[in-house]
Order: sequence, then structure tokens, then C-alpha cells
Amino acid sequence: MRAVIQRVCRASVSVGDEVVGTMDCPAGGVLVFLGVGQSDCVEDVAWLVSRIVKLRIFEDTECRMNRSLLDVDGAAMVISQFTLFGNLKKGNRPSFNRAALPEQAVPLYEKFVEELSRSLGKPVATGRFGEDMQIDAANDGPVTLIVDTKERDF
Repeated sequence: MRAVIQRVCRASVSVGDEVVGTMDCPAGGVLVFLGVGQSDCVEDVAWLVSRIVKLRIFEDTECRMNRSLLDVDGAAMVISQFTLFGNLKKGNRPSFNRAALPEQAVPLYEKFVEELSRSLGKPVATGRFGEDMQIDAANDGPVTLIVDTKERDF
């Protein structure tokens, strides 16, 4: 699994003219773009959720990034994004052959959202898997990190 994690003040996701998810938390939160790869499994979900909720990307009283999503009682939004597994090795048109097919990706995506919600103790906002979505986010910092379950030292 591959995640792009952005620290945000608020975020919303729309499909067409309908807002399908919002995240607005006084403490802030994270917008997670999640890609599921062909070799991903439930163990990847557990590791990635644990990593995200413990990332110390929120400022403490000394303005140092020293607090986690759990420490600040922050919120989260998760957006499925198979393009995180885009391969540009040949030419200019990306190949997405490393991304999991929906039969594999949907259950892992849903498990990720469920586990993240359980870890945070609150619902996690989402978009709609496989839909064309418009994301509106107020980045905070900006702080953006990439985490990959197969390249854990990335």
C-alpha cells in the first residue's frame, strides 16, 4: 500500500455536484490518498494505519512537530487513488498494471478505513471508490509525506 499523507485544516470530497465526505476538525487532521498494490494484504493495512496515527506531524507548544494524530484528537479523510501505483518507466503515458484490481483493492481500502476509524475512535470521511472525485483541502504547513508498506524506509 502506498499513501500520500497531507496535514490539513479541513477537506471535502465531491462526486459530481454532491459532497460525499467532509473533514473539519479544530485540531486539524490528515488527508490520506491511498493506493492499493497487487501484492498488498491485510498485514499492510494494520502496519499503515499504525504508522499514520503515530506520525508526529502536529506542532507542540514549542512549535515543533512532536504530536501525533492521536495526541491532538485529529480527524482523517481517506481517498482511494490507484494512480499512486502509476509507472512511467516507458514513455509518457502511465501504466497502472501494479495497482490492485477492484476485487482486491476495495476490501483492503474498506478495511483500512475501518481500522483507521477504530484507531481514532471516530468516523473517517471518505470519497467513493472508483469514482471521479473533486477534492478541496486546506493544507496546513504544508506537510506532505509518502509512506509505502513495501519500502518502509522510504
